Amino acid sequence: MSPRPGLVLEVERTTPPILFHHGEGFRFEKLPTGSRVVYPNEPLEPIKDVDSAIRRALLNPLGDQKPLPDLMFPGMKLTIAFDDVSLPLPPMQAPDIRGRIIEKVLDIAAAQGVDDVHIIAALALHRRMTEDELRHAVGDRVYDAFAPHGLLYNFDAEDPDGLVELGTTDHGEEVVLSRRATESDLVVYVNVNLVSMDGGHKSVAVGLSGYKALRHHHNVHTLKHSKSFMDRPASELHTRTWHQGRLVAEHLNVFQIETTLNTETFPSPFEFLQKREWEMTVRDRALLLGTKKSLERMPRRVARRIFHSMRAPYGLTSIQAGEVEAVHEVTTANVMAQQAVRVEGQTDILTMGLPYIGPYNVNSIMNPILVACLGLGYFFNMYRGRPPVREGGVLIMTHPTTWEFHPVHHPSYIDFFEEVLADTTDPVEIERKYEKRYAEDEWYRHLYRTSYAYHGVHPFYMWYWTVHARDHLSQVIIVGGETRAVRRLGFRPASTMADALEMASETVGRQPSLTHLHNPPLLMADVV
Repeated sequence: MSPRPGLVLEVERTTPPILFHHGEGFRFEKLPTGSRVVYPNEPLEPIKDVDSAIRRALLNPLGDQKPLPDLMFPGMKLTIAFDDVSLPLPPMQAPDIRGRIIEKVLDIAAAQGVDDVHIIAALALHRRMTEDELRHAVGDRVYDAFAPHGLLYNFDAEDPDGLVELGTTDHGEEVVLSRRATESDLVVYVNVNLVSMDGGHKSVAVGLSGYKALRHHHNVHTLKHSKSFMDRPASELHTRTWHQGRLVAEHLNVFQIETTLNTETFPSPFEFLQKREWEMTVRDRALLLGTKKSLERMPRRVARRIFHSMRAPYGLTSIQAGEVEAVHEVTTANVMAQQAVRVEGQTDILTMGLPYIGPYNVNSIMNPILVACLGLGYFFNMYRGRPPVREGGVLIMTHPTTWEFHPVHHPSYIDFFEEVLADTTDPVEIERKYEKRYAEDEWYRHLYRTSYAYHGVHPFYMWYWTVHARDHLSQVIIVGGETRAVRRLGFRPASTMADALEMASETVGRQPSLTHLHNPPLLMADVV
Protein backbone atom coordinates (compact mmCIF):
# COMPACT_ATOMS: atom_id res chain seq x y z
CA MET A 1 0.00 0.00 0.00
CA SER A 2 1.43 3.39 -0.93
CA PRO A 3 1.34 5.98 1.88
CA ARG A 4 -1.42 8.53 2.07
CA PRO A 5 -0.08 12.06 2.22
CA GLY A 6 -0.24 13.98 5.44
CA LEU A 7 -3.51 15.81 5.78
CA VAL A 8 -4.13 19.43 6.72
CA LEU A 9 -7.73 19.79 7.94
CA GLU A 10 -9.59 23.08 8.27
CA VAL A 11 -11.77 23.00 11.38
CA GLU A 12 -15.48 23.57 10.78
CA ARG A 13 -18.32 24.04 13.27
CA THR A 14 -19.17 20.34 12.94
CA THR A 15 -15.60 19.06 13.34
CA PRO A 16 -15.37 16.77 16.39
CA PRO A 17 -13.14 17.84 19.30
CA ILE A 18 -9.46 17.27 18.60
CA LEU A 19 -7.49 14.77 20.68
CA PHE A 20 -4.54 16.33 22.51
CA HIS A 21 -1.93 14.24 24.28
CA HIS A 22 -1.58 15.36 27.89
CA GLY A 23 1.25 13.51 29.58
CA GLU A 24 -0.03 10.14 30.80
CA GLY A 25 -3.51 11.00 29.53
CA PHE A 26 -5.54 12.86 26.92
CA ARG A 27 -7.67 15.98 26.50
CA PHE A 28 -10.33 16.81 23.94
CA GLU A 29 -10.21 20.40 22.73
CA LYS A 30 -12.66 22.25 20.47
CA LEU A 31 -10.54 24.51 18.29
CA PRO A 32 -11.92 27.71 16.73
CA THR A 33 -13.59 27.43 13.33
CA GLY A 34 -11.04 28.07 10.58
CA SER A 35 -8.14 26.57 12.56
CA ARG A 36 -6.11 23.98 10.72
CA VAL A 37 -4.93 20.61 12.02
CA VAL A 38 -1.78 19.03 10.56
CA TYR A 39 -1.82 15.22 10.74
CA PRO A 40 1.14 12.86 10.25
CA ASN A 41 1.56 10.75 7.16
CA GLU A 42 0.36 7.17 7.09
CA PRO A 43 3.07 4.68 8.09
CA LEU A 44 5.22 3.60 5.17
CA GLU A 45 5.20 -0.07 4.21
CA PRO A 46 8.01 -1.79 6.14
CA ILE A 47 10.76 -3.97 4.72
CA LYS A 48 9.53 -7.56 4.87
CA ASP A 49 12.86 -9.44 4.88
CA VAL A 50 14.84 -7.51 7.48
CA ASP A 51 17.73 -9.98 7.71
CA SER A 52 18.35 -9.80 3.96
CA ALA A 53 18.20 -6.00 4.06
CA ILE A 54 20.81 -5.93 6.84
CA ARG A 55 23.07 -8.29 4.92
CA ARG A 56 22.80 -6.25 1.72
CA ALA A 57 23.66 -3.02 3.55
CA LEU A 58 26.76 -4.51 5.20
CA LEU A 59 28.03 -5.97 1.92
CA ASN A 60 27.18 -2.96 -0.29
CA PRO A 61 28.37 0.12 1.60
CA LEU A 62 27.80 3.69 0.47
CA GLY A 63 30.55 6.22 -0.16
CA ASP A 64 34.25 5.53 0.10
CA GLN A 65 34.02 2.48 2.35
CA LYS A 66 34.73 -1.23 1.84
CA PRO A 67 32.24 -4.04 2.51
CA LEU A 68 32.26 -4.93 6.18
CA PRO A 69 33.97 -8.36 5.82
CA ASP A 70 36.86 -6.71 3.95
CA LEU A 71 37.51 -4.42 6.94
CA MET A 72 38.03 -7.29 9.38
CA PHE A 73 41.06 -9.50 10.04
CA PRO A 74 42.44 -11.72 12.83
CA GLY A 75 44.10 -9.84 15.68
CA MET A 76 42.26 -6.58 15.04
CA LYS A 77 40.37 -4.51 17.61
CA LEU A 78 36.69 -4.06 16.80
CA THR A 79 34.40 -1.67 18.69
CA ILE A 80 30.65 -1.71 18.10
CA ALA A 81 28.77 1.31 19.48
CA PHE A 82 25.02 1.84 19.46
CA ASP A 83 22.40 4.46 20.33
CA ASP A 84 21.30 4.45 23.94
CA VAL A 85 17.84 4.27 25.55
CA SER A 86 16.84 7.73 24.26
CA LEU A 87 16.04 6.13 20.87
CA PRO A 88 13.52 5.19 19.57
CA LEU A 89 10.46 6.59 21.39
CA PRO A 90 8.57 4.65 22.58
CA PRO A 91 11.04 1.73 22.68
CA MET A 92 10.40 -0.76 19.91
CA GLN A 93 8.94 -4.21 20.28
CA ALA A 94 11.53 -6.99 20.52
CA PRO A 95 13.67 -7.76 18.69
CA ASP A 96 15.20 -4.29 18.60
CA ILE A 97 16.73 -3.50 15.21
CA ARG A 98 20.04 -2.60 16.89
CA GLY A 99 20.34 -6.12 18.30
CA ARG A 100 19.55 -7.72 14.95
CA ILE A 101 22.24 -5.66 13.24
CA ILE A 102 24.82 -6.25 15.96
CA GLU A 103 24.28 -10.02 15.68
CA LYS A 104 24.99 -9.86 11.93
CA VAL A 105 28.14 -7.76 12.53
CA LEU A 106 29.33 -10.27 15.13
CA ASP A 107 28.69 -13.19 12.78
CA ILE A 108 30.89 -11.53 10.15
CA ALA A 109 33.56 -10.76 12.76
CA ALA A 110 33.62 -14.37 13.93
CA ALA A 111 33.92 -15.65 10.36
CA GLN A 112 36.90 -13.32 9.83
CA GLY A 113 38.66 -14.50 13.00
CA VAL A 114 38.09 -11.35 15.05
CA ASP A 115 38.02 -12.02 18.78
CA ASP A 116 38.82 -8.63 20.36
CA VAL A 117 35.37 -7.04 20.39
CA HIS A 118 33.83 -4.42 22.70
CA ILE A 119 30.19 -3.29 22.51
CA ILE A 120 29.47 0.17 23.94
CA ALA A 121 26.23 2.02 24.63
CA ALA A 122 27.03 5.52 23.34
CA LEU A 123 25.66 7.60 26.21
CA ALA A 124 27.60 10.85 26.01
CA LEU A 125 26.25 12.61 29.14
CA HIS A 126 23.01 10.60 29.37
CA ARG A 127 22.29 8.20 32.21
CA ARG A 128 23.62 4.67 32.14
CA MET A 129 21.33 1.98 30.75
CA THR A 130 20.09 -0.73 33.11
CA GLU A 131 20.61 -4.43 32.47
CA ASP A 132 17.02 -4.77 31.22
CA GLU A 133 17.44 -1.80 28.87
CA LEU A 134 20.72 -3.15 27.50
CA ARG A 135 19.20 -6.61 27.04
CA HIS A 136 16.29 -5.15 25.13
CA ALA A 137 18.57 -3.14 22.83
CA VAL A 138 21.08 -5.89 21.94
CA GLY A 139 19.08 -9.06 22.64
CA ASP A 140 19.69 -11.90 25.08
CA ARG A 141 22.22 -13.71 22.89
CA VAL A 142 24.57 -10.74 22.60
CA TYR A 143 24.06 -9.63 26.20
CA ASP A 144 24.79 -13.05 27.69
CA ALA A 145 27.88 -13.51 25.51
CA PHE A 146 29.48 -10.13 26.23
CA ALA A 147 28.15 -8.42 29.38
CA PRO A 148 29.36 -11.01 31.94
CA HIS A 149 32.91 -10.58 30.62
CA GLY A 150 32.86 -6.77 30.77
CA LEU A 151 32.78 -6.49 26.97
CA LEU A 152 29.33 -4.88 26.75
CA TYR A 153 29.07 -1.72 28.81
CA ASN A 154 27.93 1.88 29.12
CA PHE A 155 30.26 4.60 27.90
CA ASP A 156 31.70 6.69 30.74
CA ALA A 157 32.35 10.29 29.73
CA GLU A 158 33.99 11.03 33.08
CA ASP A 159 36.58 8.23 33.08
CA PRO A 160 39.92 10.08 32.87
CA ASP A 161 41.70 6.94 31.64
CA GLY A 162 38.99 6.14 29.10
CA LEU A 163 39.20 9.35 27.03
CA VAL A 164 41.67 10.63 24.46
CA GLU A 165 42.06 14.15 23.06
CA LEU A 166 42.27 13.83 19.28
CA GLY A 167 42.99 17.49 18.63
CA THR A 168 41.22 20.70 17.73
CA THR A 169 39.21 21.54 14.61
CA ASP A 170 40.07 24.47 12.36
CA HIS A 171 37.27 26.33 14.19
CA GLY A 172 38.80 25.85 17.66
CA GLU A 173 36.55 22.99 18.83
CA GLU A 174 38.32 20.35 20.93
CA VAL A 175 37.63 16.72 20.07
CA VAL A 176 37.66 14.16 22.88
CA LEU A 177 36.75 10.53 22.30
CA SER A 178 36.56 7.09 23.87
CA ARG A 179 40.06 5.61 24.18
CA ARG A 180 38.78 2.19 23.19
CA ALA A 181 37.32 3.65 19.98
CA THR A 182 40.52 5.52 19.09
CA GLU A 183 42.63 2.39 19.64
CA SER A 184 40.34 0.21 17.50
CA ASP A 185 41.07 -0.79 13.93
CA LEU A 186 37.38 -0.39 13.16
CA VAL A 187 34.41 1.31 14.84
CA VAL A 188 30.98 0.10 13.75
CA TYR A 189 28.19 2.45 14.82
CA VAL A 190 24.58 1.18 14.87
CA ASN A 191 22.03 3.98 14.78
CA VAL A 192 18.25 4.42 14.82
CA ASN A 193 17.18 7.64 13.11
CA LEU A 194 13.90 8.54 14.78
CA VAL A 195 14.20 12.15 13.57
CA SER A 196 16.51 13.81 11.08
CA MET A 197 18.64 15.29 13.87
CA ASP A 198 19.93 11.82 14.78
CA GLY A 199 22.87 10.03 13.22
CA GLY A 200 25.60 11.30 10.93
CA HIS A 201 28.74 12.59 12.64
CA LYS A 202 26.65 13.14 15.76
CA SER A 203 26.78 9.39 16.46
CA VAL A 204 30.48 8.91 17.24
CA ALA A 205 31.63 12.51 17.79
CA VAL A 206 28.89 13.11 20.40
CA GLY A 207 27.88 9.66 21.64
CA LEU A 208 31.43 8.64 22.57
CA SER A 209 32.56 12.05 23.82
CA GLY A 210 32.47 14.16 26.99
CA TYR A 211 31.84 17.60 28.36
CA LYS A 212 35.08 19.19 27.15
CA ALA A 213 34.07 18.54 23.54
CA LEU A 214 30.28 18.79 23.83
CA ARG A 215 30.41 22.29 25.30
CA HIS A 216 31.47 23.59 21.87
CA HIS A 217 28.01 22.94 20.40
CA HIS A 218 25.72 22.33 23.39
CA ASN A 219 25.76 25.99 24.34
CA VAL A 220 23.45 28.99 24.12
CA HIS A 221 25.13 30.66 21.13
CA THR A 222 25.07 27.53 18.96
CA LEU A 223 21.51 26.53 19.79
CA LYS A 224 20.27 30.10 19.40
CA HIS A 225 21.63 30.05 15.84
CA SER A 226 20.19 26.64 14.99
CA LYS A 227 17.04 27.48 13.04
CA SER A 228 15.52 24.02 13.41
CA PHE A 229 17.69 21.25 14.82
CA MET A 230 15.97 18.90 12.34
CA ASP A 231 17.13 20.73 9.20
CA ARG A 232 20.90 20.20 9.00
CA PRO A 233 21.74 23.05 6.59
CA ALA A 234 20.03 25.52 8.96
CA SER A 235 21.48 24.03 12.16
CA GLU A 236 24.59 25.48 13.76
CA LEU A 237 24.49 22.45 16.08
CA HIS A 238 25.04 20.18 13.09
CA THR A 239 27.68 22.46 11.60
CA ARG A 240 29.85 22.27 14.71
CA THR A 241 29.22 18.57 15.21
CA TRP A 242 30.26 17.99 11.60
CA HIS A 243 33.52 19.89 12.24
CA GLN A 244 34.32 17.46 15.04
CA GLY A 245 33.12 14.41 13.13
CA ARG A 246 35.36 15.14 10.18
CA LEU A 247 38.37 15.35 12.49
CA VAL A 248 37.30 12.02 14.02
CA ALA A 249 37.19 10.54 10.51
CA GLU A 250 40.85 11.51 10.04
CA HIS A 251 41.81 9.30 13.00
CA LEU A 252 39.25 6.47 13.04
CA ASN A 253 37.84 4.06 10.50
CA VAL A 254 34.10 4.34 11.11
CA PHE A 255 31.59 2.03 9.45
CA GLN A 256 28.25 3.77 9.99
CA ILE A 257 24.97 1.81 9.97
CA GLU A 258 21.76 3.85 10.05
CA THR A 259 18.14 2.74 10.07
CA THR A 260 14.80 4.47 9.67
CA LEU A 261 11.43 3.40 11.03
CA ASN A 262 7.84 4.02 10.04
CA THR A 263 5.31 5.67 12.34
CA GLU A 264 3.57 2.55 13.67
CA THR A 265 3.83 3.98 17.17
CA PHE A 266 1.00 2.55 19.26
CA PRO A 267 0.53 -1.16 20.02
CA SER A 268 -2.72 -2.92 20.93
CA PRO A 269 -4.94 -1.83 22.60
CA PHE A 270 -3.84 1.77 21.83
CA GLU A 271 -4.10 1.57 18.02
CA PHE A 272 -6.87 4.17 18.09
CA LEU A 273 -4.22 6.80 18.80
CA GLN A 274 -2.93 6.36 15.22
CA LYS A 275 -6.29 7.40 13.78
CA ARG A 276 -7.70 10.80 12.89
CA GLU A 277 -10.72 11.72 14.95
CA TRP A 278 -13.33 11.27 12.22
CA GLU A 279 -11.82 7.90 11.21
CA MET A 280 -12.39 6.34 14.61
CA THR A 281 -15.00 3.61 14.80
CA VAL A 282 -17.57 3.36 17.58
CA ARG A 283 -15.33 0.77 19.20
CA ASP A 284 -12.30 3.09 18.93
CA ARG A 285 -14.19 5.93 20.60
CA ALA A 286 -15.42 3.66 23.38
CA LEU A 287 -11.86 2.44 24.01
CA LEU A 288 -10.52 5.98 23.96
CA LEU A 289 -13.11 7.34 26.38
CA GLY A 290 -12.79 4.34 28.67
CA THR A 291 -9.00 4.64 28.68
CA LYS A 292 -9.19 8.38 29.35
CA LYS A 293 -11.51 7.93 32.34
CA SER A 294 -9.46 5.06 33.76
CA LEU A 295 -6.25 7.06 33.53
CA GLU A 296 -7.86 10.04 35.27
CA ARG A 297 -8.95 7.82 38.18
CA MET A 298 -5.71 5.95 38.77
CA PRO A 299 -2.63 7.30 40.58
CA ARG A 300 -0.18 9.01 38.24
CA ARG A 301 2.60 6.53 39.05
CA VAL A 302 0.36 3.64 37.92
CA ALA A 303 -0.56 5.44 34.68
CA ARG A 304 3.11 6.18 34.11
CA ARG A 305 4.00 2.51 34.56
CA ILE A 306 1.38 1.51 31.99
CA PHE A 307 2.60 3.98 29.40
CA HIS A 308 6.28 3.22 29.89
CA SER A 309 5.62 -0.48 29.39
CA MET A 310 4.38 0.33 25.87
CA ARG A 311 6.48 -1.10 23.02
CA ALA A 312 5.94 0.32 19.55
CA PRO A 313 5.35 -2.02 16.57
CA TYR A 314 7.61 0.00 14.25
CA GLY A 315 8.47 -1.31 10.83
CA LEU A 316 11.94 -0.88 9.35
CA THR A 317 11.79 1.35 6.25
CA SER A 318 15.48 1.52 5.35
CA ILE A 319 18.97 0.46 6.34
CA GLN A 320 22.15 1.87 4.85
CA ALA A 321 25.79 1.45 5.80
CA GLY A 322 29.23 2.73 4.88
CA GLU A 323 30.90 6.13 5.03
CA VAL A 324 29.22 8.45 7.53
CA GLU A 325 28.17 11.37 5.33
CA ALA A 326 27.09 9.28 2.35
CA VAL A 327 24.98 7.10 4.64
CA HIS A 328 23.40 10.03 6.44
CA GLU A 329 22.34 11.75 3.22
CA VAL A 330 20.27 8.70 2.26
CA THR A 331 18.98 8.27 5.80
CA THR A 332 17.74 11.84 6.01
CA ALA A 333 15.86 11.47 2.72
CA ASN A 334 14.16 8.34 4.10
CA VAL A 335 13.19 10.12 7.34
CA MET A 336 11.65 12.96 5.34
CA ALA A 337 9.77 10.52 3.10
CA GLN A 338 7.94 9.30 6.21
CA GLN A 339 7.58 12.47 8.25
CA ALA A 340 7.47 15.55 5.99
CA VAL A 341 4.02 17.18 5.60
CA ARG A 342 3.60 20.27 3.41
CA VAL A 343 2.20 23.23 5.35
CA GLU A 344 1.22 26.43 3.58
CA GLY A 345 2.44 29.50 5.41
CA GLN A 346 2.85 30.40 9.06
CA THR A 347 0.26 30.90 11.78
CA ASP A 348 -0.30 33.25 14.73
CA ILE A 349 -0.88 30.49 17.27
CA LEU A 350 0.61 27.00 17.30
CA THR A 351 -0.92 24.32 19.53
CA MET A 352 0.36 20.87 20.41
CA GLY A 353 -0.25 18.15 22.96
CA LEU A 354 2.83 16.79 24.71
CA PRO A 355 2.89 13.02 25.39
CA TYR A 356 4.27 11.14 28.38
CA ILE A 357 7.69 10.43 26.88
CA GLY A 358 10.70 12.26 25.50
CA PRO A 359 14.32 11.29 24.93
CA TYR A 360 15.35 11.84 28.55
CA ASN A 361 12.58 10.34 30.67
CA VAL A 362 12.41 6.77 29.37
CA ASN A 363 11.23 4.62 32.31
CA SER A 364 11.22 7.83 34.32
CA ILE A 365 9.35 11.08 35.03
CA MET A 366 8.70 13.96 32.63
CA ASN A 367 9.83 16.75 34.94
CA PRO A 368 9.09 20.42 34.13
CA ILE A 369 12.49 21.07 32.52
CA LEU A 370 11.93 18.12 30.20
CA VAL A 371 8.43 19.42 29.39
CA ALA A 372 10.02 22.68 28.25
CA CYS A 373 12.64 20.82 26.23
CA LEU A 374 10.15 18.46 24.57
CA GLY A 375 7.80 21.29 23.58
CA LEU A 376 10.19 24.12 22.70
CA GLY A 377 13.29 22.11 21.87
CA TYR A 378 11.92 19.13 19.98
CA PHE A 379 8.32 19.58 18.82
CA PHE A 380 8.73 23.29 17.99
CA ASN A 381 11.77 22.42 15.87
CA MET A 382 10.03 19.66 13.92
CA TYR A 383 10.02 21.83 10.81
CA ARG A 384 11.97 22.53 7.65
CA GLY A 385 12.11 25.94 6.04
CA ARG A 386 10.28 28.21 8.50
CA PRO A 387 8.65 27.54 11.89
CA PRO A 388 4.91 26.83 11.54
CA VAL A 389 4.25 29.80 13.86
CA ARG A 390 5.30 33.31 12.86
CA GLU A 391 7.86 35.36 14.75
CA GLY A 392 6.08 36.97 17.72
CA GLY A 393 3.41 34.27 17.67
CA VAL A 394 2.19 32.16 20.58
CA LEU A 395 2.77 28.51 21.46
CA ILE A 396 0.09 26.69 23.48
CA MET A 397 0.91 23.23 24.83
CA THR A 398 -1.06 20.78 26.95
CA HIS A 399 0.72 18.83 29.68
CA PRO A 400 0.20 18.27 33.45
CA THR A 401 3.69 19.74 34.15
CA THR A 402 3.87 18.63 37.77
CA TRP A 403 6.60 19.70 40.19
CA GLU A 404 7.94 16.15 40.21
CA PHE A 405 11.38 14.67 39.52
CA HIS A 406 12.97 11.22 39.40
CA PRO A 407 15.49 11.39 42.27
CA VAL A 408 17.84 8.78 40.77
CA HIS A 409 17.78 9.86 37.11
CA HIS A 410 17.59 13.63 37.52
CA PRO A 411 19.33 14.82 40.72
CA SER A 412 20.98 17.85 39.08
CA TYR A 413 17.61 18.74 37.50
CA ILE A 414 16.11 19.11 40.96
CA ASP A 415 18.78 21.58 41.99
CA PHE A 416 18.64 23.37 38.64
CA PHE A 417 14.89 23.86 39.00
CA GLU A 418 14.99 24.96 42.63
CA GLU A 419 18.19 27.01 42.59
CA VAL A 420 18.96 28.19 39.06
CA LEU A 421 15.45 28.86 37.68
CA ALA A 422 14.46 30.46 40.98
CA ASP A 423 17.19 33.00 40.23
CA THR A 424 16.76 33.51 36.47
CA THR A 425 15.33 31.88 33.35
CA ASP A 426 17.71 33.74 31.02
CA PRO A 427 19.85 31.08 29.25
CA VAL A 428 22.80 33.44 28.76
CA GLU A 429 22.88 34.36 32.44
CA ILE A 430 22.40 30.72 33.46
CA GLU A 431 25.30 29.60 31.27
CA ARG A 432 27.61 32.33 32.60
CA LYS A 433 26.73 32.01 36.25
CA TYR A 434 26.02 28.34 36.91
CA GLU A 435 27.06 25.89 34.17
CA LYS A 436 30.70 25.27 35.10
CA ARG A 437 29.87 24.58 38.76
CA TYR A 438 27.24 21.97 37.89
CA ALA A 439 29.35 20.43 35.12
CA GLU A 440 32.32 19.88 37.41
CA ASP A 441 30.47 19.02 40.63
CA GLU A 442 32.01 15.86 42.11
CA TRP A 443 28.73 14.53 43.54
CA TYR A 444 26.89 14.79 40.23
CA ARG A 445 29.92 13.24 38.54
CA HIS A 446 29.85 10.33 41.02
CA LEU A 447 26.13 9.73 40.47
CA TYR A 448 26.58 9.82 36.69
CA ARG A 449 29.39 7.25 36.83
CA THR A 450 28.07 4.84 39.46
CA SER A 451 24.29 5.22 39.52
CA TYR A 452 21.76 6.03 36.79
CA ALA A 453 21.90 9.80 36.83
CA TYR A 454 22.17 12.22 33.95
CA HIS A 455 25.34 14.29 34.04
CA GLY A 456 25.31 17.39 36.20
CA VAL A 457 25.34 19.70 33.17
CA HIS A 458 22.47 17.93 31.38
CA PRO A 459 19.59 20.17 32.61
CA PHE A 460 21.51 23.17 31.29
CA TYR A 461 21.57 21.64 27.82
CA MET A 462 17.84 20.98 28.01
CA TRP A 463 17.25 24.62 28.89
CA TYR A 464 19.53 25.87 26.11
CA TRP A 465 17.57 23.62 23.74
CA THR A 466 14.59 25.97 24.17
CA VAL A 467 16.41 29.19 23.29
CA HIS A 468 15.48 29.39 19.58
CA ALA A 469 11.77 28.96 20.33
CA ARG A 470 11.92 31.39 23.27
CA ASP A 471 13.48 34.08 21.06
CA HIS A 472 10.93 33.46 18.29
CA LEU A 473 7.74 33.48 20.38
CA SER A 474 5.97 36.21 22.30
CA GLN A 475 4.25 33.82 24.74
CA VAL A 476 4.39 30.19 25.82
CA ILE A 477 1.21 28.94 27.52
CA ILE A 478 0.73 25.52 29.13
CA VAL A 479 -2.84 24.26 29.50
CA GLY A 480 -3.54 21.97 32.44
CA GLY A 481 -0.13 22.38 34.04
CA GLU A 482 0.60 22.87 37.72
CA THR A 483 0.64 26.64 38.19
CA ARG A 484 3.77 26.84 40.35
CA ALA A 485 5.82 24.67 38.02
CA VAL A 486 4.71 26.45 34.85
CA ARG A 487 5.52 29.86 36.31
CA ARG A 488 8.94 28.68 37.49
CA LEU A 489 9.68 27.89 33.82
CA GLY A 490 8.76 31.46 32.91
CA PHE A 491 5.65 30.34 31.00
CA ARG A 492 1.98 31.17 31.55
CA PRO A 493 -0.45 28.61 33.01
CA ALA A 494 -4.03 28.22 31.75
CA SER A 495 -6.68 25.87 33.04
CA THR A 496 -8.54 25.54 29.71
CA MET A 497 -7.85 26.03 26.02
CA ALA A 498 -10.41 28.86 25.98
CA ASP A 499 -8.42 30.66 28.69
CA ALA A 500 -5.21 30.10 26.77
CA LEU A 501 -6.68 31.54 23.58
CA GLU A 502 -7.87 34.60 25.50
CA MET A 503 -4.37 35.08 26.90
CA ALA A 504 -2.84 34.67 23.43
CA SER A 505 -5.08 37.42 22.08
CA GLU A 506 -3.07 39.93 24.11
CA THR A 507 -0.26 39.65 21.56
CA VAL A 508 -1.83 38.20 18.38
CA GLY A 509 -5.21 39.96 18.39
CA ARG A 510 -8.81 38.75 18.53
CA GLN A 511 -8.96 36.90 15.22
CA PRO A 512 -5.68 35.01 14.99
CA SER A 513 -4.89 32.09 12.72
CA LEU A 514 -4.28 28.82 14.57
CA THR A 515 -2.47 25.63 13.56
CA HIS A 516 -2.42 22.41 15.58
CA LEU A 517 0.34 19.83 15.11
CA HIS A 518 -1.39 16.50 15.72
CA ASN A 519 1.51 14.40 16.94
CA PRO A 520 2.60 11.79 17.91
CA PRO A 521 3.13 9.93 15.59
CA LEU A 522 5.90 12.27 14.53
CA LEU A 523 5.61 14.69 11.65
CA MET A 524 7.89 17.28 10.12
CA ALA A 525 6.17 20.49 9.02
CA ASP A 526 7.60 21.41 5.62
CA VAL A 527 6.58 25.07 5.74
CA VAL A 528 6.42 26.89 2.42
